[in-house]
Amino acid sequence: MPARETAAATVEAPALSPRRRQLLDAALHVIADHGLRGLTHRAVDRRAGLPEGSCSAYLRTRQALQGALTEYVASALLADVDRLADRILACDVDDDGEGVRAALDLFLHWLDQRELLVARLELTMAATRDADLCAILADHRARLIGLVEGIMAATGKEHSSERAEALVASYDGVLLAALLKPAAERADFLSRSLQLLSNGLAGAPGA
Repeated sequence: MPARETAAATVEAPALSPRRRQLLDAALHVIADHGLRGLTHRAVDRRAGLPEGSCSAYLRTRQALQGALTEYVASALLADVDRLADRILACDVDDDGEGVRAALDLFLHWLDQRELLVARLELTMAATRDADLCAILADHRARLIGLVEGIMAATGKEHSSERAEALVASYDGVLLAALLKPAAERADFLSRSLQLLSNGLAGAPGA
């Protein structure tokens, strides 16, 4: 069977020094465990196991810390979706079920490693009151919508930017609902929900 055509351009995560990555990974866990109020330079230093003042040496203000973490979280999620696209596009054109299976694997991974999802929720709420954070998330969301539309086009689905945006929003809702469910119920809920979205908003294969 022929392989699917290539979709959107590859997502490149921002280059980070090892120490900056260590600090942002620590910040990710701090905000996931303690919320935005708990995100302080001192808390990040403690989580990273570094001397006090290490985080502020790289990110001097709370605003700088929040902005860098927002970029870090959004880029990580976008890179995951880019790898999902590679997996889907490497499949035979007749294997439409692989898209659902690939998305299910990714969503379950995100739910098992919940820090990214919880941090994104915290930062999204903060972005409703912070124009700088809102701009970062809006830029990444636009890139995500473009990537999803590219997948839909390359796999022969009915597609448009509006349809891709609605699909991304629907996936967000499914992920949030799954996050609130008992762990034992998540896989079945996600499988059914993703199949419904694939049959609906994702559109039927083109002629």
